[in-house]
Amino acid sequence: MIDLYTSETPNGWKISIALEELGLPYTVHALKLSRQEQKAPWYLKLNPNGRIPTLVDRGNDDFVVFESGAILLYLAERTGRLLPSDPKGRSLVIQWLMFQMAGVGPMMGQANVFFRYAPEKIPYAIERYQREVRRLLDILNTRLADNEYLAGEYSIADIAHFPWVRGYDWSGVNIDGLDHLQRWLDVMAARPAVQRGLAVPAPDDLGDRDQKTVEGGRNILV
Repeated sequence: MIDLYTSETPNGWKISIALEELGLPYTVHALKLSRQEQKAPWYLKLNPNGRIPTLVDRGNDDFVVFESGAILLYLAERTGRLLPSDPKGRSLVIQWLMFQMAGVGPMMGQANVFFRYAPEKIPYAIERYQREVRRLLDILNTRLADNEYLAGEYSIADIAHFPWVRGYDWSGVNIDGLDHLQRWLDVMAARPAVQRGLAVPAPDDLGDRDQKTVEGGRNILV
């Protein structure tokens, strides 16, 4: 059995989607980020960074894994799925996984902060991060022109990207002209396991993308 400590954020959804795709049983522990539950001493013993998600594998000596990319790799290697075994195929997936971890996630996160959450609107910061997000989405679009999925076959690279990329509008970025990216978004959104994963946990903290989300996001950033 797996314990998943998570919240309704893109990084959290990465792991619930992966667990649903892999068909692994898991128990959800939903943390209320707006109440800073991720900073509680008991949780910091699991995840010293005080972020979500964190996974505890009860079937493997209560092994703890934090950082969403590391969790995805752990689950793929544990099951032998969603990550090729040959060196080139494996490297390709990891390259695109790192592209999300180092680029898409951080840049969209900063775009969200300055465009949605910051009480003071700083045009330079908003434009800088929105421009960088659009550049990264252009790269994904080019990649997807000749590939059904980012690394050829469906993998943890796609799972890592989807919860973030689907929120392009929340970052204030459009995907006009990125037809291959839109095709991929539609394919991903149609997967039953993706749909189930996006419903974990129920949106009762930050809620849907509305003023409540903005207020909750500001509380997290305090």
